[in-house]
Amino acid sequence: MTYVRARTLYTGTSVLKDAYLLFDGTTITGVSRAPKGESAGEYPVVTPAFVDPHCHIGMERSGEPGSEGEANDQMDSLIFLADALDSVQMDDSAFRDSVEMGVLYSCVLPGSGNIVSGRSAVIRNWAHNTTEALVARAGIKAALGHNPRSVHDWKGTRPFTRMGAIALLRRKFAEVRQKIEEIRRAKKSGSLTKPEVKPLTAEEEVVRALLEGRERLRTHVHKIDDIAGLLRLKEEFGLRVTVDHACDVHDGHIFAVLKEQGVPVVFGPLDAFAYKVELKHENWRNLRYLIESGVSYGLMTDHPVIPQRNLPVTLRWFLRCGLSRQQAIEIITRRNAEILGIHGFLGTLEKGKWASFTCWNGDPFDLSSWPVRVWGEGRLLYDEKHAKPKGSA
Repeated sequence: MTYVRARTLYTGTSVLKDAYLLFDGTTITGVSRAPKGESAGEYPVVTPAFVDPHCHIGMERSGEPGSEGEANDQMDSLIFLADALDSVQMDDSAFRDSVEMGVLYSCVLPGSGNIVSGRSAVIRNWAHNTTEALVARAGIKAALGHNPRSVHDWKGTRPFTRMGAIALLRRKFAEVRQKIEEIRRAKKSGSLTKPEVKPLTAEEEVVRALLEGRERLRTHVHKIDDIAGLLRLKEEFGLRVTVDHACDVHDGHIFAVLKEQGVPVVFGPLDAFAYKVELKHENWRNLRYLIESGVSYGLMTDHPVIPQRNLPVTLRWFLRCGLSRQQAIEIITRRNAEILGIHGFLGTLEKGKWASFTCWNGDPFDLSSWPVRVWGEGRLLYDEKHAKPKGSA
């Protein structure tokens, strides 16, 4: 067994003073007031590993021209079978920057140029390859609003309006729902083997998983009325959805509706330039509506919109809105893990969870503080004393 001593330990649910985090192999064995086992050092602050719930790291890669980016495929507006993991390259140097700042896990999604753009992947930021990196799945990416209607020169059937984008999505859901009903009736009547009864295609099986709530629709959407349109689709087809972004929401009503309907918000990115019309009301002060509504929320970087290494820096706006340091840390640990469905093994420092944590030389909210050691699943990933310059052998 190994332990680290923390003068301040953020567990993801509370703050403890002068505590010992115990771990054995990949797993936390407990939090104690006394040391047990071999010491791995004493640190001013220890936090859980940070989790980015929405980004494009490894798809839009540091140091490569934009033409090499792979977040969006232009073949069609509805691509249910694409998998973000297949376009991630683990040699993206941004991964190293993230690990050194304690951001150890990413939910990588396809981009928002398509109405449906494919499956997400929760990954380890330090893995050697994408197969080793994969931790879990966290929904199918969709997009409403400005983005999918702004790519008229891409291939396939493309919408010019918001209503056109929703119409294409509605048509696909309705067609598959009708086909599922026809198969059900054929099975009941014993005519399932007739040639006119066609089985669902691989693409339609993904749609079926969405209609049955086995998959969640991770929906890029910024504006209030675009969120309202998503909620109408949700009601019409019984979908499980998240609202990803919501940066243009400038009153609290729609957040209250989302809370009532149990729809979580993956908010952000903060500190990005408002570069399009659907962000004309974007402002950090909108966080007050998010917080006061009581809706379940997390915080993203949308990397490379803001570098993933800056995820903890953006928490300062939540402090300005009145949250405590502990409440802010919870956003990018426990809350993000819960939204992604990985809270069974990540997000908090407690017995049975993965031993993924960061040791700081001071207060993480102080600009003069930084991580000095980072562990991922019991493995020492970064040690400032032995760190090499970026790009060195």
